[in-house]
Amino acid sequence: MTKVIRRKNQIIIPSSQLYLAKVDDFVEGKLRKLKLDKNQLADLAISVTEAVNNAIVHGNKKDPEKKVTLRLICDKSCICIEVEDEGKGFDLNSLPCPITEENLLKEVGRGIFIVRSLMDKVDFIFKPEGGTIVRLTKYLKNKE
Repeated sequence: MTKVIRRKNQIIIPSSQLYLAKVDDFVEGKLRKLKLDKNQLADLAISVTEAVNNAIVHGNKKDPEKKVTLRLICDKSCICIEVEDEGKGFDLNSLPCPITEENLLKEVGRGIFIVRSLMDKVDFIFKPEGGTIVRLTKYLKNKE
């Protein structure tokens, strides 16, 4: 797969970090219409970048034949973003804690920790046929 596929609330990219900017543009374009505050927008942008980067690097092992799919589901109460890879999955319980002393200076291993701290809810769905879906949820505060 060498091209980007855009649908109404979905973008599919090859497993290459070269496509991260296209994902950012897609998500920002969709979220801008929701009139979010700067903090919500920043939290979502950072979390999406982390999740997509993890899908490319760790999930699909940068295999250009595999794809990463991002779906955006919005309503008045929340924004839900799903990032799906075609990798083998991983054991959530085996991830080292990035804030323990032995891991503080490591350059990797913070993505999921960051996403969990910025989002209201983070779910991991491990598909039996392979592939992982990371579902990021941000609840919207009523502006009334």
